[in-house]
Amino acid sequence: MSKIRAAITAVHAWVPETKLTNADLETMVDTNDEWIQSRTGIKERRILKGEGQGTSEIGMHAVNGLLKKRGIKADEIDLLICATTTPDMQFPATANIISDKVGAINAFSYDINAACSGFLYAVATGSKFIESGQYKKVVIVGADKMSSIIDYSDRATCIIFGDGGGAILLEPNETGAGIIDSILKSDGSGRQFLHQKAGGSVKPATHQTVDAKEHYVYQEGQTVFKFAVKGMADVSAEIMERNNLTAADVAWLVPHQANKRIIDATANRMGVGPEKVMLNIERYGNTTNGTLPLCLWEYEPQLKKGDNIILAAFGGGFTWGAIYLKWAY
Repeated sequence: MSKIRAAITAVHAWVPETKLTNADLETMVDTNDEWIQSRTGIKERRILKGEGQGTSEIGMHAVNGLLKKRGIKADEIDLLICATTTPDMQFPATANIISDKVGAINAFSYDINAACSGFLYAVATGSKFIESGQYKKVVIVGADKMSSIIDYSDRATCIIFGDGGGAILLEPNETGAGIIDSILKSDGSGRQFLHQKAGGSVKPATHQTVDAKEHYVYQEGQTVFKFAVKGMADVSAEIMERNNLTAADVAWLVPHQANKRIIDATANRMGVGPEKVMLNIERYGNTTNGTLPLCLWEYEPQLKKGDNIILAAFGGGFTWGAIYLKWAY
């Protein structure tokens, strides 16, 4: 009997309509378009507006589009995992809310939070439920409303992040396609350089924490940049070596869209040319858990059955990793 792998059989994504351009940011903080583009590669990002609109709204649209594309009903979903850093609320899980909104009444669901690497962690986790033979249809959502935790008077962070996300469907495959290998890593000592200071059990919300702007993203940019370049590049090269892949064997690198310079460094380390690198950071910025499914969605028309694809990410925690898969359709 051939090995069961978890293959991606559909992908869909969704972003809000409202655009926040570099020109808009010039009116808000001391920055300019040339400075932002030269350091990050970002031209604009999307912002989710409207009362009561949270990450589940992004996830709902992505999953509904996914189901329509695959031609299946929500009640066929066995499991739904949502990777997010900006849940609708502390509890219940945003995955529970998405499941309710789309009508996935037979699925159990839960959230994964590994910052920007969360989608990778969720894909690797969901794939095991397929490989075990226990489930047939697993949906992985990667979505974030980063605007909810960004200080738009902090020019170091407000230029980077946007809102958006996507979803993939994993199903069993016995032809050799699907998720072949994953390397996932974390180092909690990196938390001091990238975190949200207040709002958790260590420092619950108070008037003082709100006044001190401690519920926004705190990042020491240069330190995070150095760790991210090394972490993403190293793990991407490692997964190639472990699976005897040359640069010529790799059809696509799907890198987390955090910073154009980090993406370039990862591609260079792998020996992969820019024509094989999925890139949309200029339009969406860093949507955290949303970047990888957004890339797969946009580049889906260019993907071919059997393509060797490497997904790579780095996030707060620190967390990082890579997944090697063969495209199934």
